[in-house]
Amino acid sequence: MIGLGAWGSEEGGEDQSANDVERMGVCVRSSHQDSALHSPLSLTSPPGQSRTGTQLSEKRRPTRFFRGDRQVLASMGQTALAGGSSSTPTPQALCPHLSCPEGLEELLSAPPPDLGAQRRHGWNPKDCSENIEVKEGGLYFERRPVAQSTDGARGKRGYTRGLHVWEISWPPEQRGTHAVVGVATALAPLQADHYAALLGSNSESWGWDIGRGKLYHQNKGPGAPQYPVGPQGEQLDVPETLLVILDMEEGTLGYATGGTYLGPAFRGLKGRTLYPAVSAVWGQCQVRIRYLGERRAEPHSLLHLSRLCVRHTLGDTRLGQVSALPLPSAMKRYLLYQ
Repeated sequence: MIGLGAWGSEEGGEDQSANDVERMGVCVRSSHQDSALHSPLSLTSPPGQSRTGTQLSEKRRPTRFFRGDRQVLASMGQTALAGGSSSTPTPQALCPHLSCPEGLEELLSAPPPDLGAQRRHGWNPKDCSENIEVKEGGLYFERRPVAQSTDGARGKRGYTRGLHVWEISWPPEQRGTHAVVGVATALAPLQADHYAALLGSNSESWGWDIGRGKLYHQNKGPGAPQYPVGPQGEQLDVPETLLVILDMEEGTLGYATGGTYLGPAFRGLKGRTLYPAVSAVWGQCQVRIRYLGERRAEPHSLLHLSRLCVRHTLGDTRLGQVSALPLPSAMKRYLLYQ
C-alpha cells in the first residue's frame, strides 16, 4: 500500500506533479519488485525456458495477466461499432509460469488508439480476396457466400519493429470448418478454390485455426500441432474476441483469450514485415479488427515508469478512485492517461 505522504498534496500546486510522480515511483518500485518475487502473477520467464524453434507444440500452459491487464481485457470488444462482445469466459489458467512479451502490460494499460488510428490499421480493401467486402473504413469485413472458396484479408499496415496487439472479433457461429487468425507477408495468397486453412499453408503466413485449435505454417493440415496444449490434449473453446500479440523485437506471435496469455505460438519472425491476416470459409461471416497499440523498444522516462508502478500497485479495484485522492489535478490526469 502506498503512503499518501509520498504522493504530495494540493498545496504544492500542479507544477510539482511531475516531481511528485517521480518520487512516488521511487517509493513504489522497491515494494513492487519485492512482491513480484512471491506473486504467482509475475510475468518473469521460468528458469531454463527455451527460446528457440519456429513453432511451439510443447505442453506449456497459459499465464494470467496482472490485475491491471484483466481490467483492460474486460473491455475487449467495446468498440465504437455495435456487435462486439466483452462477456467472454476466462479459460482456466493451467500454469502461472509462461512469460508475457515485455511491455505487454504497459501497452494494455494505456488507452486504445482513436477510431482514426484503428481504421489506419484496419483491413485493406485493396488487399483482400475478391469475395470479401471491407466496410466502415477497414474496421470489419464481410465474406460473400461463395461455394468452394477460401478467402482472406490483410491489414493496411505491416509491422517490422516493436510490440503490436490487435483484437479480432469473430462470432463462433460464423467460423465454419476453417477460421484462421494470424499474420502474413505481402506475398501470401488470399484466395483458394477449395475449403482450406489458407493462412499458414505456405512459407509466407502463420495462423491459428481457432475452430480446430491447430497451428499452421507451411502446413497443409495433417500433423499440425495443437495450441494451446491442455491436459489430455483438451482443446480450448475460443470465445468471440481474442488478442493477437506480435512481438517483432523477439520475433514471436502469440494469442490471448479472456484475459489469459496462451504463450508464444510461433518464433523466428524477426527481419520480416508482417500484416494482420485471417482466412475464412463461412458465407457472410463478419470479422472485426481493433488495433490496440504499439510499444517500441526505446527506453521510457522515469516519469512514465513511475506511472506504471503506481497503476500496478493500485490495481484495477482502486484505479477508478484516483480522482478522489488528495493529489494535484495534473498528477491525477497523468495517472489516468488524460
